[in-house]
Amino acid sequence: MIVTTTPSIEGKRITRYCGVVAGEAILGANVFKDFFAGIRDIVGGRSGTYERELQRAREIALKELEQRAAEAGANAVVGVDLDFEVLGQGNGMLMVSASGTAVVVE
Repeated sequence: MIVTTTPSIEGKRITRYCGVVAGEAILGANVFKDFFAGIRDIVGGRSGTYERELQRAREIALKELEQRAAEAGANAVVGVDLDFEVLGQGNGMLMVSASGTAVVVE
């Protein structure tokens, strides 16, 4: 499955549009992770814990996007857009959504 943020795929011709597909991932932040990330914010530096959670959420959303595209009969997704949001009480949840157009290319 080819997944790209561009509206077309160089060297490939789109022969059919299968519709818009999306994938989402919502992950809760652990209290201990929040505590240690807070300490990291105070002393400076990057929060590896949050970076790993963000990466995991992005991978889940993109995998779900690919599955939905395959179910629609597509072999590629073009125009992919990734959105990141924090949700819930105290912004304790991370949401990543991926959307794009499922297509068939030759």
